Amino acid sequence: MKINIRKIKKNDVQRVHELVYELAVYEKEPEQVTNTVEMMLKDGFGKNKIFGCFVAEVDGKIQGISIYYYRYSTWKGKRLYLEDIVVTEAMRGFGLGKLLFDRVIAEAKNTECTGMMWQVLDWNEPAINFYRKNFPTRFDEGWINCHLDF
Repeated sequence: MKINIRKIKKNDVQRVHELVYELAVYEKEPEQVTNTVEMMLKDGFGKNKIFGCFVAEVDGKIQGISIYYYRYSTWKGKRLYLEDIVVTEAMRGFGLGKLLFDRVIAEAKNTECTGMMWQVLDWNEPAINFYRKNFPTRFDEGWINCHLDF
């Protein structure tokens, strides 16, 4: 099995979008995916690029992704926000998630971030256990997520 972690290319976006949808199905909210391949091309490769992505290829096929962007904390400064990390169900347990996560950590350090943030659903025990096992993760309590949809 040959594994390669690399930055996204334009011709990867269709597959990346498929994995985003696969995550939404896993999280029991597929109807919430309104993002499109066209939007991802514009937002990831357009004039005002707003997200980055790494892909995990196994034998030449994309089997995992990590999507991130930068945010600013008034208390901490520049932070990298890991929006999603997804590994296909068939490839879980082979270390792709750890490789993707490590690559995002390296990106945060290389771009002079003061740290990295992400969210995990409270019922997603496999993900919570992954973070606890592999990284010195601090889990915040007392915060409520807020959203405005337009």
